[in-house]
Amino acid sequence: QVQLVESGGGLVQAGGSLRLSCAASGIIASIDAMGWFRQAPGKQRELVADISTGGDTKYVDSVKGRFTISRGNAKDTVYLQMDSLKPEDTAVYYCRGVVRIPSSTFNVWGRGTQVTVSS
Repeated sequence: QVQLVESGGGLVQAGGSLRLSCAASGIIASIDAMGWFRQAPGKQRELVADISTGGDTKYVDSVKGRFTISRGNAKDTVYLQMDSLKPEDTAVYYCRGVVRIPSSTFNVWGRGTQVTVSS
């Protein structure tokens, strides 16, 4: 089993920064890609950024140049550095890990952390 716990959310003014962290526990070796999703009120959950075990990254266009995803050396932690935050970045941010075991591949989700950007 794998569990993910997010931290680092909060309230910040537009133009400010926050750093989100997601720590994995359990069978760490089974975790493949990790990423961050967000869901704003009344909207669908969307991918914000994703990082592979090899360090390849991808971002949604709206955060390119402002957000940076990274992984810890032990591959059991993923970070999201968010700079130049905008009110439209307000959402609950969820950590997602792709777990690969011999019999299947599935997603594991954290419970989410609230990010609120005031104008």
